[in-house]
Amino acid sequence: MAIWNNGVKLGTGLAIGVGALILAPTVVPAVAAILKPLAKAGIKSGFIAYEKGREVLAETREVIEDLAAEVKAELSQEYAEVGGGFTVDAEMKSSSVVSE
Repeated sequence: MAIWNNGVKLGTGLAIGVGALILAPTVVPAVAAILKPLAKAGIKSGFIAYEKGREVLAETREVIEDLAAEVKAELSQEYAEVGGGFTVDAEMKSSSVVSE
């Protein structure tokens, strides 16, 4: 049978498996004790980065909204001075021409 031709490899694999089963109760807690603080630190860093990103995006949005409001006010003032019938919408979605 072709399955039994790898007797040495099969025996080595079984020995490694039995060794792993014997060592697992001592190795797993030791590795877990090392990896748990690292995992917690990684998660904590992720939360901090996420919150900082939210703050930066909120500040950026506020600046852009302020700039848009200033531009809208300037355009409204310019068109009012020229006397054109052009108005700027309050929500900056579109501009419309007012017929006189």
